[in-house]
Amino acid sequence: MKTRKFLVILFSLIIATATILSADNGYHTYSRSETPNSLVAIQSANRQIAKEVLPAIVSIDVISIVERQTSGNMFSSPFDLFFGRPSPERDKNNEPQTQEFRSKALGSGVIVRKVGKTVYILTNNHVVGDADEITIHLYDERVFDAEIVGTDPRRDIALVKFDTDEDIPVARLGNSDNVQVGDISFAIGNPLGFSSTFTSGVISAVGRNADERLGTSFTDFIQTDAAINPGNSGGALVNIYGEVIGINTWIASQTGGNIGLGFSIPINRAKEIIDDLITSGKVEYGWLGISMGDPSDNIIDEMKLTNRTGAFVFNVYKDSPAGRGGIKPGDFITSIDNKKVEDGNNLLRIVGNLKPGKQYIFRIVRKAKPVTLNIDITSRGDENSIRNNANKLWPGFTIVGITDEIQQRLNLPKNIGKVMVGSVAPGSPAFTAGIRNGDIIKEINKKKINNIMDFYAALNSSTSNEIIFKVNKQGTDVILGIVQ
Repeated sequence: MKTRKFLVILFSLIIATATILSADNGYHTYSRSETPNSLVAIQSANRQIAKEVLPAIVSIDVISIVERQTSGNMFSSPFDLFFGRPSPERDKNNEPQTQEFRSKALGSGVIVRKVGKTVYILTNNHVVGDADEITIHLYDERVFDAEIVGTDPRRDIALVKFDTDEDIPVARLGNSDNVQVGDISFAIGNPLGFSSTFTSGVISAVGRNADERLGTSFTDFIQTDAAINPGNSGGALVNIYGEVIGINTWIASQTGGNIGLGFSIPINRAKEIIDDLITSGKVEYGWLGISMGDPSDNIIDEMKLTNRTGAFVFNVYKDSPAGRGGIKPGDFITSIDNKKVEDGNNLLRIVGNLKPGKQYIFRIVRKAKPVTLNIDITSRGDENSIRNNANKLWPGFTIVGITDEIQQRLNLPKNIGKVMVGSVAPGSPAFTAGIRNGDIIKEINKKKINNIMDFYAALNSSTSNEIIFKVNKQGTDVILGIVQ
């Protein structure tokens, strides 16, 4: 019976397929009069978007001059190679020589503004970098020499410019805050050197975070499956209205080519800093002076948090805005000037966009109770200077609660303690004192530590500059003192 039913279905499919076969080429094709109006409308819309946006997307050729030393005992010519002696042009002392090499790169850019004769182009910082020569190729094949206006490595944004009296098309910038998953999107740029390439897809996700190794923590990303490849960097992600909603920046790929995972900087993140780049060539970020992250489940339980949206403070830099304003390790930041903090990455971006020199209202949870603080934000230094200030990071380590699962996995004695060191910042007071990953905090100033909140309460209640820790290191109790 099942076999007969299968044959009936198969026969029906064969008949259905045969009805759409054509005697000429094997398949039925629509004539112009038969083509559905919806397909015609989609194609017309795509053509119109391409016609409007392509002229405002440029190709960027970059040349960087790199100096390298060549070894003094290397042969410099075939004459040297065959006769085993340096040619007359070699340095007599046989010392290393410096040679210049011209490194070429290709990217894309978006014309975002024209003021008088000056044309401004938005692209990625990693496209232009420390370029010595920049050449702009327009869609209509006009070519201009350009120079860097300013860069922002933290967002991977750069602005370049050239001057001309000629008419130059300028892209229309949209509102990336309105972008939603499922929206139709178009990527325009110069992938692999194929200029003015137009691809389509949809918005796959919004609010994506980049890999920390990219160094772009101060922006989120729009994810799209519109084809993006090397050379698309700095180009435009466009909506159905012909508005630029993102700057294409990176792809997630194991092969280096497109697999449908492309990421763009939301255009609103770029618009926020264009004026700063024009006026000062750089961007000033707000600095709070903490290390933070997302709270663990046991922290949420102990703090009695009804909503886990926010950022947990693990460490505070001495003499920082946070330190001077009263923020302490163990605080949970929920909002800044009534703007809700979603998580640690979101807090970093919110603080980064705060204006240095201004005061902001921070709402936090401390010991399961709400606290309001007024914090004066200062300007964030470069990342190297922040890392070099690890000796001011208090206490300089993070902790985790010892759950039953951790206790069983590490085969820990039942009464050894309830709080373990998760990570220690190199160069911090804790690191200098000898605290290391895996140490178990048993007491602070002779107060027994039974949970995470006990730890932060004892840490923050000390009136002495020196805090005494009793820790267990691989089964041995030791006493360590840390000066605040």
